[in-house]
Amino acid sequence: MSRPLRSRTWFEGSHRNNFIHRGWLRNQGTPSDQFDGRPVIGICNTWSELTPCNAHLRELADHVRRGVLDAGGYPLEFPVMSLGESLMRPTTMLFRNLVSMDVEESIRANPLDGVVLMAGCDKTTPALLMGAASVDLPAVLVSGGPMLNGKFRGRDIGSGTSLWEFSEQVRAGEMSLDAFLDAEIGMNRSAGHCMSMGTASTMACLSEAMGVTLPHNGALPAVDARRQTLARLSGRRIVDLVKQDLRLSQVLDRRSFLNAAVACSALGGSTNAIVHLLALAGRLGVSFTLDDWEMAAHDVPCLVDLMPTGRFLMEDFCYAGGVPALMVELGDFVDRSAASVWTGTLGASLAGARNDNRDVIRPLCDPVAPAGGVAVLRGNLAERGAVIKTSTASPALMEHTARAVVFTDAADMRAKVDDPDLDVRPDDILVLQNVGPRGYPGFPEVGNLPIPKRLVQIGVRDMVRISDGRMSGTAFGTVVLHVAPEAAVGGALALVRSGDRIALSVSARRLDLMLEPEELAARRAAWTPAPGPASGYAQLYTQHVLQADEGADFDFLVGCRGSEPAADSH
Repeated sequence: MSRPLRSRTWFEGSHRNNFIHRGWLRNQGTPSDQFDGRPVIGICNTWSELTPCNAHLRELADHVRRGVLDAGGYPLEFPVMSLGESLMRPTTMLFRNLVSMDVEESIRANPLDGVVLMAGCDKTTPALLMGAASVDLPAVLVSGGPMLNGKFRGRDIGSGTSLWEFSEQVRAGEMSLDAFLDAEIGMNRSAGHCMSMGTASTMACLSEAMGVTLPHNGALPAVDARRQTLARLSGRRIVDLVKQDLRLSQVLDRRSFLNAAVACSALGGSTNAIVHLLALAGRLGVSFTLDDWEMAAHDVPCLVDLMPTGRFLMEDFCYAGGVPALMVELGDFVDRSAASVWTGTLGASLAGARNDNRDVIRPLCDPVAPAGGVAVLRGNLAERGAVIKTSTASPALMEHTARAVVFTDAADMRAKVDDPDLDVRPDDILVLQNVGPRGYPGFPEVGNLPIPKRLVQIGVRDMVRISDGRMSGTAFGTVVLHVAPEAAVGGALALVRSGDRIALSVSARRLDLMLEPEELAARRAAWTPAPGPASGYAQLYTQHVLQADEGADFDFLVGCRGSEPAADSH
């Protein structure tokens, strides 16, 4: 043991306060040997029936508990706020930082020597990692796993991806409402999170690629017994990590983040991962920027043929070999010297990995798409950057100059997008303002604006769409996101008017508003910010949230505050 256990300051000794700390735990039937100096392991659980993706984590945590006991540790489970993407309003992203605060302070305030992080739905994974990083104790992440493949009328369907597809078909009159409701019944048919490559699957896979989980964490289905085995082994492993004093900051370094960018490109992963990993890097003090992301992923093709980029789903990816098989296929793109909580190095954890289905995990010589990742755009419309997921964009639209059709906010868009009198043409560029971190507030997933109904009805299925918001990882289209600075803080996006011309060039990595500097300056001088929330958490959020290119963390949460126990409460 390289340093004393934190928990000893609570449990070791005969002082009145030690009596209090031990005595009240005895009402749970805790025997004396649990206080004999063994590591105390927190099981940080985002279980909630309001978070359908995580509703099975209560059972999965029991397997973690068994593993901790197997290894001679003392497990103590605790809840933190959970974020359910499918139910919460206005957006779970509004609360990601709040959950990270809950995690950080819960860990630091209690007699914990290490922690197992139980996550699943989109924002729970980054929130738990961010909070744990700011305490910097040994930690292992256990994801809940994806659902089984959706089924509908003889074919596989994907949560999210098929939903967006079917809803557009209903709007176009190509699918009946009865068929749509039949698909609803078969889309989500087991415990787990989205089985397409949405944000939940992306973050679970990237956590594995970064070495903070055991192998196969990313793809094992939630209902596969091997997921329970992984949870138990994670419980055993965290006890070893505490004994080695292998803290999160010693696992996650710049190599880990670059590997994550590579893996995200090869997976055709969610653009949301960029925001989350930028925030996590900020907590750890790791130098990692938007430009670093693109540098690492620029030449990495998409190898995983999985919705929304491809055809298959997470269950298929698991049986093909999952993240270990993908990392092996990536060859020299992966830095195998990066750390791993399982075997010391990522390279060692990949030993024996094999690809059992080259239709699902393609070789480098036969990719799903030559550019699987995210292009970072800059220009007078995105001075601090914007992103576009190239693997799901229409090639014909990635070099496009056209007039803008502007919606001033999400409410304006919803009110007008299906108006038959909307002045919009198929080659126009749809622009949505004021849906960034401060503008909504909360940075919602509304960036993949619906195609105006009258265009859908004549067969238009994609248009260039630009916003300062986000897009679901399960969505697709030629969608420019995360424009920074956002409109609500006076970024150039706030100055766009319908009829202006915008030039998008993915090859040149440019996004420009085709106006003379003098006109831009005049509009900027006339711009005034809208008032923000007057009280409550939303006010705290808007006053302190950073822009998308900095991960949308709170300014006062950046960095690590350590694990030093506070003064006793008695």
